[in-house]
Amino acid sequence: MAKKETEIILTQPVISLNAHEGDQVKVSPGYARNFLLPQGKAIPASAGNQRYIEALKASRAEREAEELDHMKDLYESLKSLRLHIKVKTGEEGKMFGSVTSGTICDELKNQFDVELEKKRVHLPKVIKKVGEFDVKLNLHAEIEAELKVFVESENSVQTAAEEPSDTSAVG
Repeated sequence: MAKKETEIILTQPVISLNAHEGDQVKVSPGYARNFLLPQGKAIPASAGNQRYIEALKASRAEREAEELDHMKDLYESLKSLRLHIKVKTGEEGKMFGSVTSGTICDELKNQFDVELEKKRVHLPKVIKKVGEFDVKLNLHAEIEAELKVFVESENSVQTAAEEPSDTSAVG
């Protein structure tokens, strides 16, 4: 028995279908009838809706071009930025907690008034030590940037060289 499919036109991006607005896709009738159509994420594919598809595609192309221009500008401004993040550390210089992509986005907003979604910050794993790190930013499908992040301690850490030593010789 052949599987029946219904053709619909998406009015919003649908991640599970890996499709954008204006795309014409085939889905199961139940998925279209019970989810996509009632929530306004799709319309039935018909000849009358073809003009609507073209308008959606034009607006999508315009929005993507605008986003690309914005990300190019952001890339140029991020090249010279150095992000300093202050963290709490113990007496030995060991960090309490960690620096995540969310922390980096919050600090970009606080220090430079740059809004960036945390999904665009690529950290293989969270930062758990004080130091300098190069963090990769996926700004757009075509644009990757690198941001210098300096993780510093809020309190000053005494090292062995700074500690007073007893120089009097017993003898």
